[in-house]
Amino acid sequence: MSETATSEGLRQILYRIDGRGYKAYKDIAGTYRFADFTLTVDSVQGDPFAAPSRLRALIPRGVAALPERLYATRSRALGLSCFLARAFAAETSKRSTRRGSGKSGEIRIEAPGQQVLANTAVQVHDDGAVEARFTVGLPSQGRRVLGRQASELLLEALPRIVEDSLFAGSHADDELWLHAAANEDADALRSMLAERGLIAFIADGSILPRSSGVDDRPLGGEAVVAFKSPESLRVEFSLPHAGRVTGMGVAAGVTLIVGGGYHGKSTLLRAIERGVYNHRPGDGRELVVSTADLVKIRAEDGRAVSGVDISAFIGDLPLGKSTRSFSSDNASGSTSQAAAIVEAMESGAGGLLIDEDTAATNFLIRDARMQALVPKESEPITPFIDRVNQLYWEYEISTVLVVGGSGDYLDVADTVIAMETFRPHDVSARAGAVAAAHPTGRVNEVGTPFDVRIQRRPRPGSVDPRKGRRESSIRTRGIQTIQFGRETLDLFAVEQIVHWAQTRAIGAALDYASRRYIDGQRSLSEILDLVMVDIETEGLDVLERRRSGEFALFRRHELAAAFNRLRSLRT
Repeated sequence: MSETATSEGLRQILYRIDGRGYKAYKDIAGTYRFADFTLTVDSVQGDPFAAPSRLRALIPRGVAALPERLYATRSRALGLSCFLARAFAAETSKRSTRRGSGKSGEIRIEAPGQQVLANTAVQVHDDGAVEARFTVGLPSQGRRVLGRQASELLLEALPRIVEDSLFAGSHADDELWLHAAANEDADALRSMLAERGLIAFIADGSILPRSSGVDDRPLGGEAVVAFKSPESLRVEFSLPHAGRVTGMGVAAGVTLIVGGGYHGKSTLLRAIERGVYNHRPGDGRELVVSTADLVKIRAEDGRAVSGVDISAFIGDLPLGKSTRSFSSDNASGSTSQAAAIVEAMESGAGGLLIDEDTAATNFLIRDARMQALVPKESEPITPFIDRVNQLYWEYEISTVLVVGGSGDYLDVADTVIAMETFRPHDVSARAGAVAAAHPTGRVNEVGTPFDVRIQRRPRPGSVDPRKGRRESSIRTRGIQTIQFGRETLDLFAVEQIVHWAQTRAIGAALDYASRRYIDGQRSLSEILDLVMVDIETEGLDVLERRRSGEFALFRRHELAAAFNRLRSLRT
């Protein structure tokens, strides 16, 4: 196929192969000039029930006609590209219809959800050109080509989708600017947190509750309570576009979120957890922003652990088993949570987010009565309550902890926020008074310094994507599962993965790291650095030879979490 082929040439091919066997679709691979854009067919599916064909549309700057101010900075360009991807997805739902067997007639793009994520689905290039990557189920009847229906799909429906979603003229100027400016404001706000001694900010007026546990859109209705900061915790920022904004600052150190059941404790923590990402306009959390290095930690019974030094939390186990390099194929709640904290330290976390509901109770606390009943010499666990301040004082790692039943934590908290009917109250002073009036009688069980080894070197061959004759076999199932070679990688406990395109990219990154950087000499931290620098400089396309539209950017912490949950990993 000549690179100068036209859309009419594509039509002629489709008419010629009409009624032939499905593999005749291979003839359309190549690049075609349309009136307003260039279409490239990168990969053609071999079967109507196989993964759909991969296509790209490139709209030049003069046709897309996006005002330069919309992509003048990376922040603006990213906000804009996510908006355009959602617009493309909305148009495909209108114009993409079943045309035959299997996935025939389906046009699909991996648009971001509520979060603004750098992605490969739609990219606004530095020169203002727009590139969209999507998949198409080429029409067939059984395994026979429906060439005329394919012509309607690719030469009539697709150009309308492109024009109505990716051209500036199809959108109001203020709508385009809203998405670009909102993303730049969120990035600017995040960059100012550290200098104010904060790890998170929740703007007044934010809507934190979500529609449901499986629907991340904002909850609607008159009963929704907008966030309002307590006066003592209110801070103010001046943003490039939104101007003056006020809200609650979450200070570095140890913060407790307390309150009765169903009053919004976990909802607030969840908002802080998701604040490591920016959010689309209309989400309600546009100005809920956290530092990028906060990591959610939970217990995870049954997970694999490889060579992690958990000795600061778990002393030598019965029968003399050392925990300086702890490995297990079936970790308990307490050992898995201890490992997760040390692994987060290894990946460079600056803060931990913990919800009492998903933590191991015996890891969080040993109260005075249990200390009296089971003496320390019989208990290998040093509870988190006795290490949480050390983490901040010695490693500058903050903690935000939701507690409903562990009142002993009042003794170690710097700030205590009480949630009442989704409204926060600063009860730090009252919490201190309660702690003084009702001493727990428990004894701090720290007997050793907080000294852990956090540099592990993955062994070559222990991160292996091979399966059968395939050098690399990586598949994803939703957000939580990667089939990596012969191994099923379960990421259900990695709660800061928010889109399956991130999971897809993480799988590719594991493969990339194994090919490029795992040599038995580099530490896991060094490997994470190298992979993330490559993505920063070359884009997500560096992870895979083919041009995929199914990648979204992840953080180093989620990539580390995937490494650490590989049962094959040896360090």
